[in-house]
Amino acid sequence: MSTTDSKSPRNFIADSLERVPPSGIREFFDIVSQMPDIISLGVGEPDFVTPWHIREASIFALEKGATGYTSNYGLPKLRNKVAEYLESDYSLHYNPEDEVLITVGVSEALDLAIRAITNPGDEIIYHEPCYVSYRPLIEFAHGVPVVIETLEKDDFRMTPEQLEAAITPKTKAVMLNFPNNPTGGALRPQDVEAIAEIVKKHDLLVITDEIYTELTYEGIHVSIASLPGMKERCIFLHGFSKALAMTGFRIGYACAPKVILDAMHKIHQYTMLCAPILSQEAALEALKHPQKDIAEMKASYQQRRNFLIASMKEMGIPMFSPGGAFYIFPNISQFGLSSRDFALRFLEEKKVACVPGTAFGACGEGFIRCSYATSLEELKEAMRLLGEFINELKQAQAGVA
Repeated sequence: MSTTDSKSPRNFIADSLERVPPSGIREFFDIVSQMPDIISLGVGEPDFVTPWHIREASIFALEKGATGYTSNYGLPKLRNKVAEYLESDYSLHYNPEDEVLITVGVSEALDLAIRAITNPGDEIIYHEPCYVSYRPLIEFAHGVPVVIETLEKDDFRMTPEQLEAAITPKTKAVMLNFPNNPTGGALRPQDVEAIAEIVKKHDLLVITDEIYTELTYEGIHVSIASLPGMKERCIFLHGFSKALAMTGFRIGYACAPKVILDAMHKIHQYTMLCAPILSQEAALEALKHPQKDIAEMKASYQQRRNFLIASMKEMGIPMFSPGGAFYIFPNISQFGLSSRDFALRFLEEKKVACVPGTAFGACGEGFIRCSYATSLEELKEAMRLLGEFINELKQAQAGVA
């Protein structure tokens, strides 16, 4: 046998990928998938079916033979409608010709934004707990993730003071996601204004993921991109999955100044080419009269949110009132279990699935994420089972004491 044959196989996997752990959500739901009859409060997906008129538009487009590629930027009529929607609902002014890009979900838009601006060694500030993709995408682009840990006492807002303290000469951009997944935290208008001033002071860029903004329950949402002097410093990301229950269509969009969008478009045209035409046709229909569809679903989410807040209070579980999205992030640290152990035991003993807070960053320890994008009937049963579970934990604690 030759010496070459005796060597260990060469590792062909990129170092940047080796360093990134598997998604904490996916890891947990691999366990859930093996168990029957589960009440799931875990997946961040609306339980509503996409409204019929949106599905019908996609079906009709297929019947008409809409089966080809579109412009890399997306259908012109959809980009025009996106620009109109942002003008009327967000006070944002984007040229649909060269400042709007239709993407395969907001996930692709986020990846394009990070890769378009990041050089090796650039520091990108983001906040945790957060959506699981943020840190890995920065690392895949060979940037340096800089985390700001948001706190329950601040309602999981990223404060201007925290941002100022995190900035260094190597900082390139700040990533924002408010209302937030997983906490439901939302920024106050004065927070947004203060953050904008810090960004301008330090000559930074902002990537603002506003996928949950239509699901804002308290106060008003102000997009940082709408403030004076900020449009040229912002990459605005949005889509249709959450507020319009269109997750499976995988359709989103990015808006940015032309020079930045050109760079994102270059990556998009070489990797994704274009978003699916049938999803684009559905999105176009969704934007014709979105307020009615959103209002109906939002009212149901708010009813469920209020029920969960009251249930947690009754059980003595501390929790701030989430300002948006469709998640609660209760503090379960009093029960002496890690977030993962609490979620696993709750799953195994009561067949209710929630997500350990640590799936969204280390500072999520002591919390669990529960999605209320499921029926009120299932939420009521889940809370009944949670009450049983914590009573049993308390009795066990008392017995040990």
